[in-house]
Amino acid sequence: MDKSSHVYDTPPAGANADWTVPQNWEAFSADEHAMWDQLFARQTAMLPGRAADAFMRGIDVLKLTRPGIPDYRELNARLTSATGWQIVAVPGLVPDEVFFDHLANRRFPAGNFIRAPEQLDYLQEPDVFHDVFGHVPMLADPVFADYMVAYGKGGLRSLGFGALDHLARLYWYTVEFGLIQQADGLRIYGAGIVSSYAESIFALDDPSPNRIMFDLLRVMRTQYRIDDFQQNYFVVSNIEQLLQVTVETDFAPLYARLDSLTDIPAGEVLADDVVVTRGTQEYAKGAGR
Repeated sequence: MDKSSHVYDTPPAGANADWTVPQNWEAFSADEHAMWDQLFARQTAMLPGRAADAFMRGIDVLKLTRPGIPDYRELNARLTSATGWQIVAVPGLVPDEVFFDHLANRRFPAGNFIRAPEQLDYLQEPDVFHDVFGHVPMLADPVFADYMVAYGKGGLRSLGFGALDHLARLYWYTVEFGLIQQADGLRIYGAGIVSSYAESIFALDDPSPNRIMFDLLRVMRTQYRIDDFQQNYFVVSNIEQLLQVTVETDFAPLYARLDSLTDIPAGEVLADDVVVTRGTQEYAKGAGR
């Protein structure tokens, strides 16, 4: 395999059985720290008024004493105090059961690399900026933190039902690309949006995508795009909704029902959807990031 892809079949040299590695903060180069600073400055300047209140409150967790990629020794002291979570370094993408186990035990695995300058606006594999800047602020919110634990535990159970594809859609449309309806308007909270300058604008301002109120079954039936802006975004009324539906739903009969239903293509609007804004889908017809 291409080691530069940060995708491994087995734990690489130096990794523990749970795929964690030492962060080795001191080993990051000046250029790598500068890339973090550039990304951090750009996002924090444009997110007020766009990002969810919970995210903006959580951004204080990232206000560390040193510039550059956060040192997890300092970051975890603050995050653990807030919600009991900690960030652990991993070499890249980890197997599903490893990922779920980390979440179930309040550990968020973060890629131990940062994008190159030519990947400033987009990279397919999550780097330390996506994983830490994108995810940590919401993990400082107690309700969202509990949702992530519940998701991790549910993920471990899902492996026995062969339902991983359906559960992955729940993560994608909430943790990665979720919107929330606040009293002062729609806001972004998904890590895939808040860590992306272009999608932070597209998700709220562009007329192309549909924005649909969250429904668990609907979300778990809906396909998604991994290499471009989303055609549908799902909107929660509040973070408590995510926790409640995850904790209170018996997923076993839900998985059985999903097996008998067809998938819904990305970008499709159903007759019974509660639509916040119906998109033109003009971007979807065209063209890429």
